[in-house]
Amino acid sequence: MKYEKLTEKIIGCAYRVYNNMGFGFLESVYEKCLLIELKKAGLSAETQYPITVYYDNEVVGEFLVDILVESQVILELKSVRRVIRAHEIQLVNYLTATKKDVGLLINFGEKKVEIKRKVREFPDNSSNLTTK
Repeated sequence: MKYEKLTEKIIGCAYRVYNNMGFGFLESVYEKCLLIELKKAGLSAETQYPITVYYDNEVVGEFLVDILVESQVILELKSVRRVIRAHEIQLVNYLTATKKDVGLLINFGEKKVEIKRKVREFPDNSSNLTTK
C-alpha cells in the first residue's frame, strides 16, 4: 500500500500517546500530545487544517480536520467509549472533500487505542472507496 509506512509511523505515535496518557482526556489534549509525538518521529503535521466543501462550484460548508500529516494523511481523533459509524463517515467525507487518499480515525478509547483506516483512490477524479 502506498501509505503503509507513513500510517504505521502515525499509529506508533498514537500508541505512545495512549500508553502515556490513558483514557479520559479531551480530544484536544490527545491532539496536542500526538503533535508532539509526530514531530519527534520526524513527521510534519498541521492541526485544525481547514477544508471547504463545494456543491455545484459553490461553498456549502467549512470544516477543520484535526490533523493533516505530511500533507497526505487526515487524522480524525476521538476520545469516546466506542467508535460509531457516523465517526467513520465523517472521515470519509473529509477524504472526499479534500481529495486525499487516506485517513485514520484514531479513538483514544476506554480500554485501548482503536484505529480505522479509510482509503479512497481518485483515478481520473472518480471515487472508489475501500475500508481497511
